[in-house]
Amino acid sequence: MILISHRGNLNGKIVERENHPDYIDEAINLGYDVEIDIWVVEGYIFLGHDRPDTKIDIGWLTDRSDKLWIHFKNTDALEYFHGSQFNYFWHDTDVVTLTSYNYIWAYSGKQPIKNSIAVLPEIYDDDVSKCLGICSDQIQSYGEKIT
Repeated sequence: MILISHRGNLNGKIVERENHPDYIDEAINLGYDVEIDIWVVEGYIFLGHDRPDTKIDIGWLTDRSDKLWIHFKNTDALEYFHGSQFNYFWHDTDVVTLTSYNYIWAYSGKQPIKNSIAVLPEIYDDDVSKCLGICSDQIQSYGEKIT
C-alpha cells in the first residue's frame, strides 16, 4: 500500500504548514510519499494550495522526485512540466484522473476502485481494500493500521 501524505499532513490538517518544504521533508523522512501543489508563475515554481506561496527550484523537486505526487494548480505548471520525469496530475472536480505514471487518482467518496489511489478516504469512510494507495491528511493512522 502506497501511503501519501496530503500536502505534508500526517495527523490532521495544519493549514499554515501545508506545502512548505520543511513540512514535506518531515513526511518524506518518516517514509511517506507526499502530494504537493505546484504553480508556475512567470517561469518560477511555487508550492501552495490556493495561491503560489513558497518559491522553490527544480533541483528541490528533482531531489525528492521519487516521493512526490505533483498536483498542478495552473495551466502554466502543466505546460512547464509536461513530458518531464515527475509523477504529476491535474484535476479539478473530476471523479478520477490519471497521473503521468498512469496511477488512478480518485476523489473521496468514489471508492472502491481497484488499483486506485484513494484521496482523503476518511471524509466518506471509503472502502480502501482494493486500493493501491491512500492520500490523506491522517496518513500516519493508515500506516499504523496496515503495519
